[in-house]
Formats: sequence, structure tokens, C-alpha cells
Amino acid sequence: MNGDSPTAERPDEAADQEFPGPPLPEGVPDFDPNDPVESAVIRRLVGNWHRRATVKRDEPDLDELFDPARADYPERILPFHDHPTYRALSPEKRSELLSWAWIAYNRHTVMAEQKVANPAFALVMEGEYPGLGGEALNLSLAQAMVDEQYHTLMHLNASAVTRRRRGRAMPDNALPLSHTARVHQELRDRAVERSEKSLTTLAFATVSEISINAYLDLLAEDTTIQPINSTTATLHNRDEYCHASISHVLAEMVFAHLNTSQRRYFLDMLMEGLDAFVANDYSTWHRIVDLADVAGGHEMLADCQAQAGRGRLVRDYTGLHKLVEQMGVADQVDFDWSRSHVDS
Repeated sequence: MNGDSPTAERPDEAADQEFPGPPLPEGVPDFDPNDPVESAVIRRLVGNWHRRATVKRDEPDLDELFDPARADYPERILPFHDHPTYRALSPEKRSELLSWAWIAYNRHTVMAEQKVANPAFALVMEGEYPGLGGEALNLSLAQAMVDEQYHTLMHLNASAVTRRRRGRAMPDNALPLSHTARVHQELRDRAVERSEKSLTTLAFATVSEISINAYLDLLAEDTTIQPINSTTATLHNRDEYCHASISHVLAEMVFAHLNTSQRRYFLDMLMEGLDAFVANDYSTWHRIVDLADVAGGHEMLADCQAQAGRGRLVRDYTGLHKLVEQMGVADQVDFDWSRSHVDS
């Protein structure tokens, strides 16, 4: 799924020379072997994935690349970054909240892969949706699912480094199910027909795979945070540009084979998925301010939730807008596309 030209040397082929034994597995994100952070992230990834008892080699030490002076997450995109309660906190407490934000970001990303994207791809391969099938499609989806597993491992590794270097427990399971995963499950539970449940998952996966680049860009393009963290987002982002194209085609093909009521349901679920995916996850933040013992934290979050302008984390909906336009149904969804932009 990496779209390399047949004549150009792939970055991971160059990197293969650094590894004794078999080449890097198919699906490993492309990376620049001359970039020490990108190379270390991938080497740790492959070391975890392809550990064998008969092979003894040192794993790259991501901890050595950790810069304790850098923030773990961009402060500017915290929903409360300019609230007086947050600004009055000590530097140490603000740093702790930024670390929690990074842990929650990784958890949100893993949930999107494990509970939405891969289940949708699996349903396609199982023949759940009309108009989809064939060997070429199944091979593409199987490779995309491998990509998603690598992305999951990348984000788990990144959280583990943060916990070690910050000396804070910050367990993933202390946080609630992500907002997107929770809404997806609630809508599936509410659906009566099997086709409705399947279309709910496909719609949420479509939104996730088409919109996740804007989410990843918030970190990938930020040069002020931990290099490991921005690099993790960058590497993940490269694959997702390809996955967005796959999901776009899948949605168009399925939509063409749906009846009128199914089409309406699918469009409604696309909008539900969009609302869920781009929203600030205040349920998670309420839990974090408890875990971090932030005095006045719940009141601060309530203030932010009451302000309409703070409701969305990501505001780049152009990919989904293009999809509904190409399906010829942009006038059938109730959404103000003029608001589509990325926070600066």
C-alpha cells in the first residue's frame, strides 16, 4: 500500500541493509533511513514484531532520543489551552496534562484502528457488502489491515516511551473508551437490521480513514513537541493517505448497490461518524483531570464545552466533502461544508 515506483529505491529497501536476516515485512511504513528518529521508530517496531529466540540483537533505544525539555503534545490544540484555570497551573502540572493528552491521542488512534477500520475491512473480505469482492480487493484490504496493526504497535511503543521517561504510570485502561468508538458501538447496538449494523461500521471507517490525516497532521507538522511523537504521526500518516483512497472507493462501490432507505441510512451514519471523529473527547478529559488531580478541572472543562467554538478538534472535512460530491449526494446531507478548515 506504499505506492513506490517500480524503478525508485524504496526507503525500507535501503534500511533493509541495516538489518541482518530477512527483509523488512510487507506493510512497514516507508521511512527515511537517514533520519535517526524515523529509523529508530521503525527499528523498534520491527524488533517487537519480528522477535525470534534464535536472533539476538539490540533493539534501538527510543528512550535515548527522548527530549525531556520538549512537550509531549501541542499545547495549542488542548480545548482549554487558554483557560485561566489551566494557565494558572504549575509547569509540572501542565506538562503532566500534555503527557496525558499524548497517551489519550494514541489510545484514540488505536481504538480507531482496532474497533472501526479493521472490523470494516474484515467485513468487506467476508462478503458483507453488496458490490464488493475479488482477489485484488481482498489482497489490498489484507495489506491495509497489516498496516493498521503496525500503526497500533507504533502508537503503543510511543506511549510506553512517554511513561518510562516521564516516570508516570498513566495506564491506557484508566481512560474510558474513546468518544468515536463509544458512539460507533452505541449506534450499532441501536441498529435493528444486520445491514444497518454493517453500514454503521463501514460509514465510521470511511470517515476515520478519510479524515485521520487531518488529525495526524496536527502532530506530524508540529516541530515543537517530542520528535518521537511527531515522527510516529508522520510515519502513520504516509500509509493513511493510501487508505483514504481505498476507503473512498469502497464507499462509492457499496453506495451504488444500496436501495433508497439503505442509502439514506449510510449517509446519516457518515454524518454521525464525522461528528464523533472530529469532536474533542470531553469524557476522556474529565477522567484525566481526576487522574491528574487538577483543582477546578471539571469546571474548566464545562466552561469549554459551553463554548461552541471549542467543540471540534479537527476541522478539515474536505475529504468527506469530496466523497459525497462524487457520489452526487452533497445536497442530501445537512452539513455546512464552508466551515471546513484545519485549526491554525
